[in-house]
Amino acid sequence: MSVRTFSDLPYVRPNLDHLRTTYADLTQQMQHATSAEAAISVVDAWNTVRIDVSTMASLAEVHFTQNVVNEAAKAEKLWFDEHGPSIVEMDQTFIHVLLASQWKGALAEKFGSLFVTRLEHSTLTFRPEIMDLLVKESELSREYNELTASAKIDVDGVIYNLSSIGKLLIDLDRGVRQRAHQAMYGFLSQHAEALDRIYHELVQLRTEKAAKLGFPSYTELRYIEYGRVDYNAADVERFRAQVREVVVPLVMQLRNAQKHRLGIESLTIADEKVQFPDGNPVAEGDHDWIVAKAANMYAELSPETHEFFTLMLDGDLLDLKTRDNKATGGYCTSFPKYGVPFIFANFNRTTHDIEVLTHEAGHAFQAYRSRHHSVPEYFWPTMEACEIHSMGMEFLTWPWMKDFFGEQTDKFRFYHLQGALLFLPYGCAVDHFQHWVYANPTASPAERLATWKHMESTYMPWRDASGIPAAEEGRAWQFQRHIYESPFYYIDYALAQTCAMQYWKWAEQDRTAAFASYVSICDIGGSKSFLDIVAAGGLVSPFEPGCLKGIVDTAYAWLDATYPEYMQTAS
Repeated sequence: MSVRTFSDLPYVRPNLDHLRTTYADLTQQMQHATSAEAAISVVDAWNTVRIDVSTMASLAEVHFTQNVVNEAAKAEKLWFDEHGPSIVEMDQTFIHVLLASQWKGALAEKFGSLFVTRLEHSTLTFRPEIMDLLVKESELSREYNELTASAKIDVDGVIYNLSSIGKLLIDLDRGVRQRAHQAMYGFLSQHAEALDRIYHELVQLRTEKAAKLGFPSYTELRYIEYGRVDYNAADVERFRAQVREVVVPLVMQLRNAQKHRLGIESLTIADEKVQFPDGNPVAEGDHDWIVAKAANMYAELSPETHEFFTLMLDGDLLDLKTRDNKATGGYCTSFPKYGVPFIFANFNRTTHDIEVLTHEAGHAFQAYRSRHHSVPEYFWPTMEACEIHSMGMEFLTWPWMKDFFGEQTDKFRFYHLQGALLFLPYGCAVDHFQHWVYANPTASPAERLATWKHMESTYMPWRDASGIPAAEEGRAWQFQRHIYESPFYYIDYALAQTCAMQYWKWAEQDRTAAFASYVSICDIGGSKSFLDIVAAGGLVSPFEPGCLKGIVDTAYAWLDATYPEYMQTAS
């Protein structure tokens, strides 16, 4: 029977005893494989088991984030948090036998050398003695998630969560914006002790985990966990240095122009999200209207995207409405056993509704195009490559933005491209902050707050947090979920943005060729490394000297030439 909708996707908690028996049998078969064909058959069987388990883990994660107070969903999420390390241990036992096999070369030939490299790296990031630390790490991340998802923020007698308050943060009434920011950041002050404790414990246990695995710091461990095989922390610092040198001065000019547009003497943190005196561009309809327009957009974009989005709609594979007790943010995951992706977001009647939809649809389209790969490692590439798919999709759908924004379309294009430039300093600030944190794991919570203030003054020297105590104290980073749950992920957005802006430029000149390249890198999935994917798509590496400056200068010049009225500054 074919599965049609998300609610029909079978979820079955894995049976740990059965898994142990299965893994033991597969390990024995690999040890005694008498031919390359036999070894390949064993790996195929192992992949099937892994796909089953990862599908159930994804379903458990989605069910939990849809309602973090649902006890049944929380129990399944907790089961994977507690027993996931045991499953990793079973995988590692099998992987060690595979890597020692005389058929290793034949397996590399069959599945690709990167498959074997990924398995070799996985053996560096796990030992049984860190299992308790992995469980505790999941518990702490879950505690942070539950805390932020449960936020109830009172603004003028109305209660908001961290998603729904977004519309107040861009209200045209500056007083409303300021009160909303004060109330939202007040949540950080109210829960400062818990937020500091959770993060401090995460840093300590991650540092301990790295030491037990033989790494000098958690940073080196994390780079390997993320599969960064063709660049390192020194390359990332050179990229950040380019952002400091090239991008920050341009963004200072953009912020000055924003201040001039808004007609205010000083730009505070409560003003940063508002780009136009008559309001940011907002889609002209509600959730159902946006989804209907998106369906038309993807039908017109290409046959491939039409097929993909039809599946998403028919399968009820989008959860986009914000509601109480729903986790904050947006993400895309997939259920590989069933060959379908899933999009999770929180619409809040801001410009971001369209950006998050196209962003996550880019991830989902890649997952859909990569679903036929034979090994789980290839369903997704490494994260910085994944973000090219999402950010690239945002730009490649520009011709259809008129359907969402109507007369505000020019405002949206300015807002979106400028936003790509505005993001780069913040993305690098988050990354630089985390490099400092894990290089100084014994630092106190107060020292971390002071360091974040230093990052703001370095990468965002325009920031004025006056009147917002938690922001003045240096707590703004505590809203950034990635810092707690996915350390060192955030630079991936900055690297990918550099590539996505290349797709913007390319599409302005030859949209057909740009989209063909985009589909080709989606099809690659994770079968190539980041820089090999960039090269295969005909893009320039973000680490290439001059790449960042070239694309940033081009974007800034385009904004200045196309929308001079938005780029004016006070004389």
